Amino acid sequence: MNILLVYPRYPDSFWSFKHALRFISKKAAVPPLGLVTISAMLPSTWKKKLVDMNVTRLEISDIQWADFVFISAMYIQKESVDAVINECLKQGVKTVAGGPLFTQEYQNYHQVDHLILNEAEITLPLFLQDLADGHPEKIYKTDDYPDISSTPVPDFHLLSMKNYAFMNIQVSRGCPFACEFCEITSLLGHKVRLKSTQQILNELDTLYDLQWRGTVLIVDDNFIGNKNFIKHDLLPAMINWMQAHNYPFTFNTEASINLADDEELIALLVKARFKSLFIGIETPEEKSLQECNKVQNKNRNMLQSIRKIQQAGLLVSGGFIVGFDSDPPSVFQQQIDFIQQSGIVSAMVGLLNAPKKTQLYERLKAENRLTTEATGNNTDSTMNFIPRMNYQELMDGYKKIIHNIYATKPYNQRVRNLLRHYKPRYKKPMRINLALFKALFKTIFIIGVVNKGRSEYWKLMIWTLFRKPGLMVDAIEYSIYGYHYRTIYGLRNKKMD
Repeated sequence: MNILLVYPRYPDSFWSFKHALRFISKKAAVPPLGLVTISAMLPSTWKKKLVDMNVTRLEISDIQWADFVFISAMYIQKESVDAVINECLKQGVKTVAGGPLFTQEYQNYHQVDHLILNEAEITLPLFLQDLADGHPEKIYKTDDYPDISSTPVPDFHLLSMKNYAFMNIQVSRGCPFACEFCEITSLLGHKVRLKSTQQILNELDTLYDLQWRGTVLIVDDNFIGNKNFIKHDLLPAMINWMQAHNYPFTFNTEASINLADDEELIALLVKARFKSLFIGIETPEEKSLQECNKVQNKNRNMLQSIRKIQQAGLLVSGGFIVGFDSDPPSVFQQQIDFIQQSGIVSAMVGLLNAPKKTQLYERLKAENRLTTEATGNNTDSTMNFIPRMNYQELMDGYKKIIHNIYATKPYNQRVRNLLRHYKPRYKKPMRINLALFKALFKTIFIIGVVNKGRSEYWKLMIWTLFRKPGLMVDAIEYSIYGYHYRTIYGLRNKKMD
């Protein structure tokens, strides 16, 4: 068999980092971990080729070479997915599709030959057996959640690593919480299922042997969902592995804010060289947290929790939402104040949406308030339901937040606020090379010379040089992120100061 694995193109979005990647000559932030994992589950005798459309073109000759085209995607990639499927139909090549988009929307993809839904550890072997027997079915789905302790090491060798800013691995699936707007539990369940520590070390070995050096993103929806395993088994082993290999990686992941309650766990993350955490803050409005069942955020001083994590040596990025039924008119200024005071530089602020199969979707459906399907893009200024707040007031308030946190002056003020409190425990020696010089030159020219907010850029650089010289690389990095965010939110060509 010749198997072509295709990852469709992402549109420009907050998470694409397209406008930041140009500074470091990378084409995509992360590779398609799902597809390289699927590849490792296929027979070793099959020939496999990966085309990530975010880093390279999908050629007609690639499709013509294949016996099957395997496609995996999320909802945000829907437009590109349709183009890929149509081209496969035109070339007469059979398609096999899976991943979140198809699991939730499989009824809309009758033109796909075989749909491998839910988690592939269960459904893919059924398809492969039927294919070997000569009678593969159209749809394979399950209500069960697999044990992932036998999931193979992904086929990382299929990747063109030079095109990516980060590599990625997965430790667990599932989340113990039940936030009303979140689709994770409907896809992956409440029980946190784990790979073994040895599996994770094997994946780190593979990345190391393939010469990857840099950041590894752990893609778990809540890395500390099983704190006992993470704290007493995995992290000690990762610390030993990192020490034995002279610290080739740093790690980013996602965690819940209750991490702040466990100083020992924070210290282990820092020692293992975790650098950044994404935390779902959502809102400082207590009634809205109650409404969406964000129990882990309730009844706590979230600013204090974030500051504690930062001062321990971890950067925090955060997700924020407006549009809850309980949001008062004051919520917009509350969000602005919270974000500015927290020093959360990468603050993803989106309008509330209701993805399929979430508790929120079912509630709004019963209330006859749904208007369309969610786009899967948190920051495209759209909603798929009728909000309680006046729609125009909500849109105006949302735009107010965006301008007041991402215009150059308040954004750089927030960077300074972070750098004042951030205390990294370990600093890797910076390797001076041509790529670093190119990135620095592009930053100075594009942001410091051409960009309309250049005066604020130089103020930040000078402030950092005299007040926090050891964090100059972080200041430059956040300047690049700011450029991306302003571009995404349509602020770059407006007056920034």
